[in-house]
Amino acid sequence: MKVLGIGNAIVDVLCKVSDEFLKQHSLTKSTMKLIDEVEFKILLSSLKIEQTISGGSVANSIVGLSQLGNKVGFVGKISNDELGKKYEDGLKKEKVKYLYEKKHEKMPTGSCLILITPDSERTMCTFLGTAGRINDNDIKVVDIRDAEMIFLEGYLWDEGDPKKAFDKAIKNSKKVAMSLSDLFCVERHKPHFVELVKNELDIIFANEQEILSLIESKTFQEAISFSKEIKKNVIITRGEKGAVSINKGQVIEVDAQTNLKIKDLTGAGDLFAAGYLHGVINGLNTKECLIKGTELSSRIIQKLGARI
Repeated sequence: MKVLGIGNAIVDVLCKVSDEFLKQHSLTKSTMKLIDEVEFKILLSSLKIEQTISGGSVANSIVGLSQLGNKVGFVGKISNDELGKKYEDGLKKEKVKYLYEKKHEKMPTGSCLILITPDSERTMCTFLGTAGRINDNDIKVVDIRDAEMIFLEGYLWDEGDPKKAFDKAIKNSKKVAMSLSDLFCVERHKPHFVELVKNELDIIFANEQEILSLIESKTFQEAISFSKEIKKNVIITRGEKGAVSINKGQVIEVDAQTNLKIKDLTGAGDLFAAGYLHGVINGLNTKECLIKGTELSSRIIQKLGARI
């Protein structure tokens, strides 16, 4: 297996909303907020569902890698309920090896309300359900060692059981890639993320906001300097400004694609990571990896949802 993804197994529920809707519910545009099941149902009650699809950040990346012809697997915790069955079927349909045996859990399968405003930005309200209860027993050492690389998401990291799962995965892996996931995620776990980035990870994906928050800086040049110092492969996406890889001191940039008919930015980072990692595991150089990532993210933002 080329890449094993470990992340939150979440069913995405896509809805179009106005900016006013976000204000009414005190939601910050373009971020992810954790909510409980009651709040999820209240928000959903006044909305029209556009699409329901198996999601989760790393799962989206893993599906992208599978669609590019790579042998990949995924571990994420679901319950043996209707949404859980749909989730597993969605991955298997995309030829992803699903390496978690579902059972009846106290909590239902997780779901994420993706609110898309007229400017195509997405704001996420996530009810983690059983996805947030993943623990070290849910991950098999044999599966980790069978993969050339594991890919983790910052969303999954939390004190207690999820951290134990994270630690077990990192300890037994050959190579570790991780996405910082979200600005609020970085701010919530900053000391731990700094430690991970400096000492545990080989490949780090972040957008400009996330990396600047992580190092508590206001200038992009400082992010470049930090990335050079740690001697890892840090990939920073910058929206219209393109993307940059700082790989063991070497800085390589690519421009963003232009003249795109943008509909939904939901899967931009996930599919960028898929394209980049496709390049890494197939021996492409850094520039080619960045180009592949940009190509995939440009395709996904011109459709609704995070699956090509």
